[in-house]
Amino acid sequence: MSSFRTVKLSDPIYENNLRFLTIKTQNLKGRGDICLFIPNVEEGKTDLPIYILLHGVYGSAWSWALNGGAAQTAERLITNGDINPAIIAMPSDGLWGDGSAYFSHHDINFDQWIVNDVPLAIIENIPEAGKNSTLCIGGLSMGGYGALMLGARFPDKFKAISAHSSITALEQMAQFVEEPLEEYSTFCDSPNVIDAMTKNQKILPALRFDCGSSDTLVDANRLLHGQLQDLHINHSYQEFSGGHEWPYWVEHLEKSFKFFDNHNHVLPLHSTCL
Repeated sequence: MSSFRTVKLSDPIYENNLRFLTIKTQNLKGRGDICLFIPNVEEGKTDLPIYILLHGVYGSAWSWALNGGAAQTAERLITNGDINPAIIAMPSDGLWGDGSAYFSHHDINFDQWIVNDVPLAIIENIPEAGKNSTLCIGGLSMGGYGALMLGARFPDKFKAISAHSSITALEQMAQFVEEPLEEYSTFCDSPNVIDAMTKNQKILPALRFDCGSSDTLVDANRLLHGQLQDLHINHSYQEFSGGHEWPYWVEHLEKSFKFFDNHNHVLPLHSTCL
């Protein structure tokens, strides 16, 4: 029995290595879309880990797949044995304004949509997933903000967090959206990543983030790195050449997948029996 009133899943004969799932949920007060990459595994294989990728402003469920080549990156890494098979889930943010920022406002639970509905819909509709599937969360720009915030706010849900070119404080949304900042800030008491990290610092998932050295958000990411250091919160921060642009995210996405894989599998990918 489904947890959702309506569920529509794409037909495999037309999918071209991507699946699309649309569900109706009370958290969004309507429908939400999820784009999925499902690796080829032996029949009956289930409980694959689920890696959730959150898109940035102006985007939707298709952005990571069709702007960022996420499925091709995952398939290459899996085929080469660099990571174990995993489901890549790319949900929409709820499609509010230029971007929902992935927390609850205007009586819509954008955070619960990501944290609860997305995994549940996958587990109920994708045979390769199961109740023992572990979760990791990542994203870019506003999606990086969402990954950092949701991973910190719901640390029991996720094994690892990885973010690229992230907004680190709600006020930075003003650089990208036309909606007044008050449309967001009146609904969030602690809108900065460091606030959420500080609150749950003893139980945070594994954490990494990176930013381009030419990115307009690089100073904010450097500040977050320094704040985390001051709090002795274990994390990895890296900078690479590049700006706030898809070529940067395409190049560095594999770092997220490898980081997630490292925190989902205790045993090495290739072991030898002696």
